[in-house]
Amino acid sequence: MNPMPMLFRLMWFVAAVSLVAGCSSIPAPKVVPPAVVIEAPAPPAKFTIAAGELDTWNAIGQLLVRMEGVTYEGRAQKLGLYAVEYRGEKFLILTHALWLSSEIKVTTTEVRAALQDGKPNNSIPAHELLDLLQARLPAELLRIASEKKHPPAKKKKAPTKKAAKPSARR
Repeated sequence: MNPMPMLFRLMWFVAAVSLVAGCSSIPAPKVVPPAVVIEAPAPPAKFTIAAGELDTWNAIGQLLVRMEGVTYEGRAQKLGLYAVEYRGEKFLILTHALWLSSEIKVTTTEVRAALQDGKPNNSIPAHELLDLLQARLPAELLRIASEKKHPPAKKKKAPTKKAAKPSARR
């Protein structure tokens, strides 16, 4: 007996079983691709306030010099900016008057944080500092306005006794 036909039949049998097994009704598990998470960039740190640009700039300066953790590095009134360092990051605080329009009916100033090159800053320290400024700015504007209306009284100097001039003898 020749073993070849037996081997040949065995191979056909294995091939047929494999074919039938491949056609089974059990669905293959679905492979779900990993979710791609795209983080949207944080919005730039900015806010608006209903006040004039110069008043806002002055009030921000008063707040910055009194705030703990803020290093005041410089300012430029004509550019409406302050250079500061907060939580180890150096950046600019910029004020800019907005145009009156159908949406903006009162004098409004935008306050924003920018990097040293002028690009918008959306870092955590910038957001934290602007949140502090936004919370404290209305009260500071009121304080400054009340000082303008009622300037502190000047202290009168107590009259000093003048030494009598020696009389001229002739």
